[in-house]
Parts: sequence; C-alpha cells; structure tokens
Amino acid sequence: MDSRYEVVIGLEVHVQLTTNTKIFCGCSKEFGQEPNSQTCPVCLGLPGALPVLNKQVVEYAIKTGLATNHQIAPRSIFARKNYFYPDLPKGYQISQFELPICEHGWLNIETEELGKKKVGITRIHMEEDAGKLIHSDGNSSAVDLNRACTPLLEIVSEPDMRSADEAIAYLKQLHQIVMYLGVCDGNLEEGSFRCDANVSIRPWGQEEFGTRAELKNLNSFRFIKQAIEYEVERQIDVIDDGGKVVQETRLFDPDSGVTRSMRGKEEAHDYRYFPDPDLVPLVVPDEWVERVRSVLPELPEAKIKRYTEQLGLSEYDAGVISTERPVAEYFEALVALHNNPKICANWVMGEVSRALNENSIAIGDCPVSPELLAGVLERIADNTISGKIAKTVFEEIWQTGKTADQVIEAKGLKQVTDTGAIETLVDEVIAANPGQFEELKGGKEKLMGFFVGQVMKASKGKANPGMVNQLMQKKLKG
Repeated sequence: MDSRYEVVIGLEVHVQLTTNTKIFCGCSKEFGQEPNSQTCPVCLGLPGALPVLNKQVVEYAIKTGLATNHQIAPRSIFARKNYFYPDLPKGYQISQFELPICEHGWLNIETEELGKKKVGITRIHMEEDAGKLIHSDGNSSAVDLNRACTPLLEIVSEPDMRSADEAIAYLKQLHQIVMYLGVCDGNLEEGSFRCDANVSIRPWGQEEFGTRAELKNLNSFRFIKQAIEYEVERQIDVIDDGGKVVQETRLFDPDSGVTRSMRGKEEAHDYRYFPDPDLVPLVVPDEWVERVRSVLPELPEAKIKRYTEQLGLSEYDAGVISTERPVAEYFEALVALHNNPKICANWVMGEVSRALNENSIAIGDCPVSPELLAGVLERIADNTISGKIAKTVFEEIWQTGKTADQVIEAKGLKQVTDTGAIETLVDEVIAANPGQFEELKGGKEKLMGFFVGQVMKASKGKANPGMVNQLMQKKLKG
C-alpha cells in the first residue's frame, strides 16, 4: 500500500434474518423457491395492503445490538426510503432512518499488522429487502419478488478501519457473532450476509476524509478484500494523474478483479425519507431488553477467554474451537465427559474435523457423538489402547455407531501391557538388528525411533509405546 496515503474504510453489512416469515407479512422466505411463489398483497406492494411488524425481527435486532455493545432505543421509528428500481414493488423501501433501534456500538478486532483496535458501529436498523432482477442473455429482464419484504438488519460501522485486512477481521467477527446468535445462517453465496464498503484515501496527517466510493453487494471475504485493495490503488492513480475521486457507487467484477462505475452516489436527502404512516413507533420496554440479554449465548470472545484461563487451552486452540458455536458445544460436551481439555481439543481439531471435512458434513450430523468419543479417550487414558489404535477405533465407530469397548473387543485391539511379552519382542528386534543397536548405543539417537517402530510393527500396533521406550532404555543401559 502506498505510504503517502491513509486508507479510510466504513462498512454497511446487510444481515438476512432466520425468521420463518417476512418482516411485514406472513409469507415464507425460504430460499430457492419458484419465482414469485412466496408473495402476497403486502410484499407485492398492492394498494390498500398494510404492513404488520414481525415481533421476532425486533427480538433479533435487540439480540444483535446487545451482542455488539449497542444502546437499545426505547422508541424507534420506521421510515419510507423512496427510490425507483424495478425490483422494488412499492417504489419505496421500509427502513429506519433518524431513530434506529440500536446505536453507538463497537467490536474489538485484531490483525497481525496493526494489532488490536476498537471499531465503532454507528447503528443497527431493521428494514425489508427488495426483490431480485434476473437478466436473460438477450435484452430482457424478469423480476422475482420472493425476496421482497425479507427481514434485514443493516449494521453500519464508523469509518474506523485502515486496511482491507482490518475490514475482513471486522466482517469475520460480525459474521461469527450473528451465526452464534442464530439470527442469520451466514450464507454468503445466497446473500444472507453481504456488505457495501465505503472506501476513501487521504494524505497522512490530514483530518478531513477524502471522497469515498461505495462498493456494492460484496458477498465473499476474498472478493471484499480484493475489491478494497483494487479501489485504493485506483483512487491513488486518479490523484497521481491529477484527477479527482468522484463520489459514486461502484461494482466489483471478480473475473477481472476491477471495480466499475455503476451510478452517482445518493445522499440521504435523495431518498426523501419520511416516517411510514402505516407503522406506529416501536416501543421497546426495558423488561424486553433484559429478557433478551438473559438468554444471550456466550460469545466467541468470552469463550476464548474462558478456554484459555479456565481450561488451559492455548489461545490458538481456543480460537479454532470457538470459531463455530456447534463445534464449541461439541467440545464442551466432550470435556464434561472426559476432563482433559487439551486432549479433547486435539481430537476435535484433529480426527473429528478431518472426518467431517472428508465426508462434507456438519458437526451436528457427526456420527461419533461426544459420548462415543469420550469412550475412546477413556480407553487411551487407562492404557487399554494406544493413540494410534484409537484412530482405528474412531473410524470403526464412525462407520458402525458401536462403542469403543465393543470395537476393541470385536477387533481384538486391546493394547499389550505385559512387560514380559513386550520385552521378548524388544529382544527379538535387537537380535535382528545388531549393527543398528550398536550404533544406537554409540550415540545415534535417531535410531531409537526405528527400534520402537519395529517393536510396534511386530506387535501389530498393540504394544504400549511408553513401555517399549522404557524397555529399550533399559537394554541400552544394561
């Protein structure tokens, strides 16, 4: 990045809510249905149809506001945002303007380059989504209004981010929070979580912001990063060539990696906002806010702190385990059954994660429950099986649903802990490899792994590795 300029980034994130019905009517909002099959007079904007606010949308807004350190407004107002577009059936969008439901929030983020910082969030407001234009290969377009009136939260940050990496750190944390809360499914490809980025540059030391360009409807973390970085370079080139950056809306083309002008950027007055006469002011009593606060789940930042301070996990392990709420819940259920958090974390991040990825399934559908996995870990702990054999047991449980004890018994996988039997194998391996044993005695320590491996092979993996090591050390001294 050019050292002459400071980058200034603010983000507007649209979060599609997981309610069963739309924000102002009872229509389903299920994704992927036949075009215009999930509509009614309200979401079609037909004359005389009146909106009725979905209470669950308000609940989700309060929940998101509390999780992001906002003040919840005791009174907020819905407004009409007027503009013409073919996918907006009423000719206006019901949103919130002067009095949103949440204000003055913040999130802590961290990047490798710039470290930790607090990013302010100006507001969160509720609004309805527009429909969707479908363009054909020819010169015609069709409109699908299934998405019209779908409930959204718009989360507007302060212009506090100074790099694409900071913007991505903020977005990933926000994405994680709304998924933890269960208010959004987080699906970027389907547009459930999408972002508009306001990007500008200014000479270092200048307090006044530069002219910003708005990058619209970005729905991939990779594309958001690419779009911001390209836009910064574009604005620098414009200024270096003696031109001026124009305030406008731009679209990012992921195929070419460039942003292109879409239209001049509207200001608030262009939308002619005014209070919606069909919707009364929303009053949120303190009791409602406190009830929502009481059922908030533990969020990732708090989980990481608890995992490191109380369970003794490294910050890295705690971060990986807490990335997704279902994974954290699986881990905590496992720790409750097998009180060795580090071993539990290793298995969740290792074998469990590997098997889930290979089979393309979510942890909620994992055939090895925390109870079944705890059975495996208990048999490692009491030396019934080795860690290596445990992976074989895990695979068998995955396929059959049997318990660890059932698999160990049926497959004859019980670890050999008889000192005499293991010592016999050690002696046989040493006798078969006299030259290497003399080298080991002479200080070539790497050969210890060879001998242990040969003994394990001779025992078909059943010898206790710790006992093999002890007996080899005894042979070296004797």
